[in-house]
Amino acid sequence: MASSPLSAAAAATTMATSPYLPPSLHLHRGGDRRRGFIPARPLASRQRRPSSLAHSGCRLSLLPPQRRHILFRAKEKQLITTRPCGISKLYTDEVDGRAIEGLSLGYPGCVSCFQGCNRSRSYRARYTPGVFLDKSACLFQKHLAGGRSVKLAHILHALGPEEPHVASTLSDAVLEKSGSTFWDPEVENAELEGFLNAPLPSHPKLHRGQLKNGLRYIILPNKVPANRFEAHMEVHVGSIDEEEDEQGIAHMIEHVAFLGSKKREKLLGTGARSNAYTDFHHTVFHIHSPTSTKDSDADLVPCVLDALNEIAFHPKFLPSRVEKERRAILSELQMMNTIEYRIDCQLLQHLHSENKLSKRFPIGLEEQIKKWDPEKIQKFHERWYFPANATLYLVGDIDDIPKTEAQIEFVFGKTLPKNEMANLHTPSTFGAMANFLVPKLPGGLAGSLSNERSSISFDQPQLTRRERQAVRPPVEHKWSLPGLGHNTKPPEIFQHELIQNFSFNMFCKIPVSQVCTYGDLRNVLMKRIFLTALHFRINTRYKSSNPPFTSIELDHSDSGREGCTVTTLTVTAEPKNWQSAVKVAVQEVRRLKEFGVTKGELTRYMDALLKDSEQLAAMVDSVPSVDNLEFIMESDALGHTIMDQRQGHESLVTVAETVTLEEVNSVGAEVLEFISDFGKPTAPLPAAIVVCVPSRVHIDGVGETEFKIYPHEITDSIVAGLEEPIHAEPELEVPKELISQAVLEELRVQRRPSFVSMSKEGNATKLFDKETGIIQCRLSNGIPVNYKITKNEARCGVMRLIVCGGRATETCVSKGAVVVGVRTLSEGGCVGNFSREQVELFCVNHLINCSLESTEEFIAMEFRFTLRDNGMRAAFQLLHMVLEHSVWLEDAFDRARQLYLSYYRSIPKSLERSTAFKLMLAMVNGDERFVEPMPESLQNLTLQSVKDAVMKQFVADNMEVSIVGDFTEEDIEACILDYLGTVSTAKSPNIEQSFEPIMFRPFPSDVHFQQVFLKDTDERACAYIAGPAASRWGITAEGRDLFCLINASNMDDEKSNADKIIHLEEKIVEKNGESGIRSHPLFFSITLGLLAEIINSRLFTTVRDSLGLTYDVSFELSLFDWLNLGWYVVSVTSTPSKVYKAVDACKNVLRGLHSNKIAQRELDRAKRTLLMRHEAETKSNAYWLGLMAHLQSSSIPRKDISCIKDLTSLYEAAKIEDIYVAYEHLKVDDTSLFCCIGVAGAQAGEDISELGDEELDSSWSSWVKVEEPWDAPPCAIFHVTFVTSYRSVTGRDGYLQEKKKKISLNFKQPLDFVALIPNPEGVLRDSCAADREMGML
Repeated sequence: MASSPLSAAAAATTMATSPYLPPSLHLHRGGDRRRGFIPARPLASRQRRPSSLAHSGCRLSLLPPQRRHILFRAKEKQLITTRPCGISKLYTDEVDGRAIEGLSLGYPGCVSCFQGCNRSRSYRARYTPGVFLDKSACLFQKHLAGGRSVKLAHILHALGPEEPHVASTLSDAVLEKSGSTFWDPEVENAELEGFLNAPLPSHPKLHRGQLKNGLRYIILPNKVPANRFEAHMEVHVGSIDEEEDEQGIAHMIEHVAFLGSKKREKLLGTGARSNAYTDFHHTVFHIHSPTSTKDSDADLVPCVLDALNEIAFHPKFLPSRVEKERRAILSELQMMNTIEYRIDCQLLQHLHSENKLSKRFPIGLEEQIKKWDPEKIQKFHERWYFPANATLYLVGDIDDIPKTEAQIEFVFGKTLPKNEMANLHTPSTFGAMANFLVPKLPGGLAGSLSNERSSISFDQPQLTRRERQAVRPPVEHKWSLPGLGHNTKPPEIFQHELIQNFSFNMFCKIPVSQVCTYGDLRNVLMKRIFLTALHFRINTRYKSSNPPFTSIELDHSDSGREGCTVTTLTVTAEPKNWQSAVKVAVQEVRRLKEFGVTKGELTRYMDALLKDSEQLAAMVDSVPSVDNLEFIMESDALGHTIMDQRQGHESLVTVAETVTLEEVNSVGAEVLEFISDFGKPTAPLPAAIVVCVPSRVHIDGVGETEFKIYPHEITDSIVAGLEEPIHAEPELEVPKELISQAVLEELRVQRRPSFVSMSKEGNATKLFDKETGIIQCRLSNGIPVNYKITKNEARCGVMRLIVCGGRATETCVSKGAVVVGVRTLSEGGCVGNFSREQVELFCVNHLINCSLESTEEFIAMEFRFTLRDNGMRAAFQLLHMVLEHSVWLEDAFDRARQLYLSYYRSIPKSLERSTAFKLMLAMVNGDERFVEPMPESLQNLTLQSVKDAVMKQFVADNMEVSIVGDFTEEDIEACILDYLGTVSTAKSPNIEQSFEPIMFRPFPSDVHFQQVFLKDTDERACAYIAGPAASRWGITAEGRDLFCLINASNMDDEKSNADKIIHLEEKIVEKNGESGIRSHPLFFSITLGLLAEIINSRLFTTVRDSLGLTYDVSFELSLFDWLNLGWYVVSVTSTPSKVYKAVDACKNVLRGLHSNKIAQRELDRAKRTLLMRHEAETKSNAYWLGLMAHLQSSSIPRKDISCIKDLTSLYEAAKIEDIYVAYEHLKVDDTSLFCCIGVAGAQAGEDISELGDEELDSSWSSWVKVEEPWDAPPCAIFHVTFVTSYRSVTGRDGYLQEKKKKISLNFKQPLDFVALIPNPEGVLRDSCAADREMGML
């Protein structure tokens, strides 16, 4: 699910990170998620991602990035933080021949709203207990088991399913230990010290080795996904190694080497995916591949290794490829230069002002990128890219380790560095690599040699290898340690007109503490508990009133790439509230530091951490290879001992026994001293204080006003927070259950829940499909339920409630009511008589994570839970309480409304969002249900109106519940009857008749083509092209049933529409028969999905690779289920001088499928991609929820079990002719297309003549058409001269600026151009350009 800042009053605290705590327990494993530390996810999780939209949070996002709001938050999930997220890593991706390159944001927010792309790592995100995250979205937008255990008598082992949970006795034992009659403190302390100094166990399956040429390799067998593996070649060179005239050259080499590899291209037909990225210290090339070919079972491991060998060590720097990638990188540089990126740059520049990290961003400098020739690039490659300076990681379904090692030796063993051979002493297996780490981490990459399986022996003769010309110097940091100085740097202020909100960032920087012993792990655990308490205190205390801040986050994380541990206090707020927000944050930090956590907090959070760890240990065999690989690479860089999840849990349980309240408070206080003791001589100096603020702000009744802020005011606010009176935290009573047994018995008696017959003819109360394992049933109150028992994710489950209606039910007098209502519900967080604090802590104790989502056609609630300690029953109780006893609060409504108001006002400050917003309004004819609620609509809403808009949809027969998990049939049906069967019944309103119809804007209109101009200091451009499509089930916005058209010969025209639907549902797919697939309800969904893959590949090949007009281009389909419509969107980023050509090229690709026919290899590649994705996703519980959605929905009659069972055979049976049937109903003609181009820059919106003549002619021909011109023959050539008057509108001011220019055009084919419509005054108006008027001479 999306990572996002908390809602308007939430506070997020990022915990101390460690590879030994469960990944879901810390916000960043290793902490560099914001700074690009974690390697890029496989493209399967980012495919067709519009890079230009990644910065706005989702696919053409017209709703706030905080779409998933927290309602019942048990503990922080992975949140977007404000540390730099994209500037330290750049990647290049390719899947099946289509490379996608972009900025790695380090979080998944940009893809989280796509179904299929929303594959949050199943094992990692599963147990981040949290309250309802509201992810309302517009669809248009969207270590552990060691081979070397520590044998101590008191070390606990993993608990079995029937054994008492450690948390049930741990807290009292820990806290009351000092009261033991036989306690000998000296003996106890000696034993404890010996234990804490003992090394942590190492991963039992990890194989390490090193070739004679110095190449290190690490192999980890991993069965998930089956028959696939991950291969990463990490070359230890990055932007930090570049000289003054080489800034960006490592990234350039990444592009040229990766995309120029012929051996990599040969893998495209195998189902392999590949990518690459560059950060400060590393360049990584990655291939995700099957272990063997589908047809011949040939081993693909050697082929993948051979491709990586060519990419990393033997690239060809052909002038043509260098020029092609130069264009791409220059386009990328402009594309990624959003205001968010510039803020990240500011933060890093000030955080690392004393070293090169502040100056060497991987993207490089434009003026240098333009100058390098192939020879200079090759020289940099020869200096750094050789085996001894690289590490190969292999993780996947690899059983024969000796065979794999032999393959590595065969492929890479003969690769030697060019030139300069010399003797090299190898003191240890990995000692040779120590020189290549920056900073040098003692014992880091070497780890424990006793566990490493090296391919060389110390008895071997000395090896010959090129020595480095110079050892890479460590990056020098100025540490924030007590006693290192008392001259605090004044706060730095970054002010820009495109910034919307106030953000305050206070940094502390210390050396990385490697986690190699039980004592190290114990310190991490204590920091985790301490900082968890801070998060919940802020989150719960200020949720009950309108707080001055939007969010408060405290992050404490390690960075292998930056060579330090950074603690960051981040405060975001409305500019008018900034002083109060800073004071509150500092006050709460000081309160925790002074009084510490309470006994109850220690018990509660320790229990939650251990439960979460235990759950991850149970899932040790279902962790995806890519997640294990990232974990190993990260731990390797930080010098941590690598353990698997099971051994990590055992280690965590063991150290938890030794933790005391006093030590937790002592260790935690040290983390906060740079804030709580700010200004004191003994306090650590902040590494930097950086404040980012808007240049102008909106003041009600006044309008836009200049915003002024000074460094001394920021310092004064910090000091004021330190002087505020503080009091100790009171203990809070946490409910063990939300519905008592007595109340439940009463509900059973009153409502008599039961399962009813699934059909009128029979008495069967359950329908079981053996092939899929899905069971369908229906309750006596009318609620349909689907569930599936699976071992995919051990001892955990997920439940989703879907309600038909969504924003489509909003009326002209209730615009925005549903989306604001969903946010209001999440902001309140109360149910029944329980306060928000109590509900949140109830979720903590039961490891429940809940989310709330509203879309155009549905409202959904999702609950993730563990089967431990009645977690499933607790989740069902929470769902029952929300449905029956939700509490709607006025202050929560005010916060929700204010958030959307603020978000709407921020749209003109974002080029991508403002361009998408304008396009969306044009296409849906101004229908506000598909865009952000506007201020006037928000002001008309009331608490009662938003409550009614949401709750009227929550009626029994309008709801459907699906559950997937590792439970028993008896347990799940008991929960269904007890908590869903006892929900009060209510008759569903006729939703289909109550909503206003949705129509696309008819042609002609003056908004089919539009432009957005945004004043900015830097130039950028983007464009969106969109058009209508059918719904998933083949219904168009005009109400036409496309199945009636394509199967007219098989249908009786006299039948009613209902009879036709029944006829379709009874059809059984014929796997290889044309009539079968075209009769199947999923025909259009399947064929349009394949078509999207083909178009995406062509867009990249043509617009990006051949023409060099863009850095990133993508095609997205949004097919609705309940609403009778769909649409497609082409997103393209470019430069202001090329964006018009890029739009033309995209249109040509869309329309060119008839002149350039689809080849069988294109279709086969698309099939392979989608089938592989489907196969991988079936291991995820959340994916099964998506498959099961609407199985029993009366609003979607064409969805039945065959839509799940036949999915694979439908893909396999699809033919090129079928793709063209779908293509014929994808509207790509001029009368159906909508386009909006956004241009940002200092001159944006001024005279279009500033474009070159070539660009002017190209762009103009896209917009101007002549229809029926002056009775001339069609073949005539017309010479027309216009005097043009341009109207420039900035994103904020909307002022009119007049420019005039004569333009002459030769029209050879009048009907090839868009209509110019004469008016009575003799002025020709261009029907496609709203921002331009033309007068004819």
